[in-house]
Order: sequence, then structure tokens, then C-alpha cells
Amino acid sequence: MTIVNKLEPIFLLLGDIVIFYGALWLTLFVRYFEIPTLDVWNTHVFPFSILFFVWIAFFYISGLYEKHTILFRKKLPNIILNTQITNSVCAIIFFYLIPYFSIAPKTNLFVHLLISFVLVLVWRLFIFSSTFFNNQRYKAIVIGSGSEVTELYNEVNNNHRYGFKFIKLIDPNNFHSESKDDVVDLIKKEGVSIVAIDIHNEKIQPILPKMYDFIFSNVQFIDNYKMYEDIFDRIPLSAADHNWFLENISNHPYVFYDFFKRLMDIVISVLLGILSLIFYPLTLAFIFIENRSNPIIVQTRIGKGNEKIFLYKFRTMRYSDSGGQWPGQEGNENFVTKVGSFLRKTRIDELPQLWNVLKGDISLIGPRPDIDGNFDLLVKQIPYYSVRNIVKPGLSGWAQINQDLPPHSVEETKVRLAYDLYYIKNRSFLLDIKIALRTIKTLISRTGK
Repeated sequence: MTIVNKLEPIFLLLGDIVIFYGALWLTLFVRYFEIPTLDVWNTHVFPFSILFFVWIAFFYISGLYEKHTILFRKKLPNIILNTQITNSVCAIIFFYLIPYFSIAPKTNLFVHLLISFVLVLVWRLFIFSSTFFNNQRYKAIVIGSGSEVTELYNEVNNNHRYGFKFIKLIDPNNFHSESKDDVVDLIKKEGVSIVAIDIHNEKIQPILPKMYDFIFSNVQFIDNYKMYEDIFDRIPLSAADHNWFLENISNHPYVFYDFFKRLMDIVISVLLGILSLIFYPLTLAFIFIENRSNPIIVQTRIGKGNEKIFLYKFRTMRYSDSGGQWPGQEGNENFVTKVGSFLRKTRIDELPQLWNVLKGDISLIGPRPDIDGNFDLLVKQIPYYSVRNIVKPGLSGWAQINQDLPPHSVEETKVRLAYDLYYIKNRSFLLDIKIALRTIKTLISRTGK
């Protein structure tokens, strides 16, 4: 029994791979009305294997391996169709423009696209759903208080994918001698299988001895905060005290990870920097025509170790920056220009920051650096806020791909901090790749609007 089945993406991936190759075999069978010979199979399998690798990447970018994929069953056919259209374009370019990988007849490609689309849809909508998700939901209770516990309670009970349901939310602030016994009776009477509990809450300590006996009754005890982190992919800030930071956050170097991350920053920033030069002439011209001022600005931001760094950007606002104020804040007459709006949606405004990546001021992936003025204010209003700068900031980050819009208030910034702490705690190559691919997905969806 698990709260969030972390093997879901692996099973989905393996199923898709089997389907792609199975669809290839069916394609050859349909085309030639006979079991494919080894020669025919070998002729097709190598070029199609390269293509399948690209298709899997597009499936990932489209969010088809996210742990919440099952929630979007109504949208799934449309998502798969749009992804397969993209895959079709890639396939046409691949087979028609690279003679070495050419296959004959080209009809095989389109037959395969049709068969694989149907099989993937059936696999994900019916086979996978019925195998990994059923109507049986284990009974659970949650013992804790605060907005995050309520958020956890509502998320689980409004969502059938987790395989369990909270039958009661128990607030320890209302504990008295009788209610403690009531909790024990409830677990026994209802056959509760999971108890989500805030074991660090002082008011819960008296009930823990009563919970001990349930260890021998196949009752699973889970820390509220760990469950929250697994489900929401962010750290519950109410758990982030001194003890939590000492246990989970460290400034010691990740030698292998840090070396290769820096190497990738250099290689990718050089390649993208050269390619991005084609955008510069028109971008510079349009900005100057609209605003009659320097098209490139330099912003003072806060980098690793709370040190000031200077980032280059294409101008998107009337003035150089917002003076440490959020858009719409009283007294802030700055506004985004028409050209600037387009540059922000497409992220073209951040292309000059590739130079900052090359210099080492920022990384491609990491928490977004704060404007100098905003940072000073936020440190005073949000506990432990400066800890996010224990790692190098980045062009794109975990918070950016999980929040629909940049934070424009202290409360929204707290949510961003929760995502940033999750990234700092769990940072790895795989997480960086996930952020990079989802950033591409976000850019594609924005430019498609």
C-alpha cells in the first residue's frame, strides 16, 4: 500500500515502449498480410527505435508520465492526439530528410501512427486504469491541525487515485481524555488502515502510547508532512523549522552532480546562445521603436549565498525594473509594454541571461533569483526565506513550472518557497531533466495560445 504509486510512470513508460514495438509488428503484418520476416523487421526496427526515443520525449513533455496523468482521463485522447501529431511531423522530417534512415514504402509510417495511437489510448484509458486503480479505497484518518492538513484532507478525499480516503480529520487542539480513547475506538471500529499523524506536535504526544499497539494490527502510520510532500511536490512550510533544515538541507558539495551540472550549463548556454542570435536584430529593433530606450537592461538580483548578481534581459517594462515592487502595487507606475508582453510569454526576454549562465552567475535550472529590493522585504516577512539561496539560482526552476504565474504577493511567494525547498532537498540530474522538459512544454503551450 503506497500513498502515491511512484512506479506509475515506469509502468506507463514500459507499456508505451511495448506498444510502439507491437504497433510496428502489426503495421508490417497489415501491410504485407503475413508474419514479418526477420529481414523486414530488422530493416524497420533500427530507424523506428530512434524515432520511438524521440516520441517518448514528446510524451514526457506533454505530461503523459506525470503522476497525476490518470486524473485527466477525459482530456487524455486529445493530449495523445496532439502529441501524435507532433510525433508525425518529427517522423516525416526524420524519414524524408535523412536518406540513411529512409524506409519504403512510407505508408508504413502512417499506418504505424494510426495503430499506435489507438493502442496507446486503449492501454492508458482502460488497461492501465483498471490494473492500477480500482474502486477499493482504504480507510484512513488524519490527526493534525492547520491549513496544510486541511488541504491534504481535501485533496485526498476529492481524488480517487490515491487508493485511500480520510474518514475523519481530528484536530489535536480539541483533544481531551475522552477524545483520545475515541480515536482508538474509531481505528478499531472502522478498520482504519492508514493514520496520517503529526508526530512532532506536542499536543499529540499523549496519544502516541495508545497508537503503539496498532503497529501489530497492520495499521500504517505516516507523517503528515511526508504525505503532503509526496502528494503536492512541495514542502509544507509549517514543518520547516530549525530541526527540519538541519535534517534536510545541507550546503556540502555534490561533487559529481555539481561538476556535470556546470559542464552542461556551459555547453548548453554556448549552443543556445549562438542559436539565439537570430532573435536579436528584430527584438532590439522592436523594443527601441516602442520604448525609445536601451533595449537591454541590467537587473540587480540575489544569487547563491545571498550575493548580488547582475542579470541581462531584454527590456519588457516601461522602466528598467519595478523598483522592488510587484506589478499593481500602489505607487508602481511601471507596466509591461506590448512587445514586452510577447517577449515574456515566449521567454525571449531572458535570452541574454545565457551569458549569465556561461559566466556562472546562474544555472539553467534552479530557484529564480529575486530582485534586490523584493528580497530584502521578503526576508523580513517570511521565515527562513534566504535559505533558498543556498544553491545557485536558475533560468527555470521547480516553482516556475508548478505555479501558473509568478508570485505577486507574500502568500504566493510562500508557495514558491515551498517548491524551492522541495527542489533544494531533492535536487538531482533526473529532477533537473524533468524541469527542463516541463519548461519546454510550458513554452510550447504559451506560444500556442
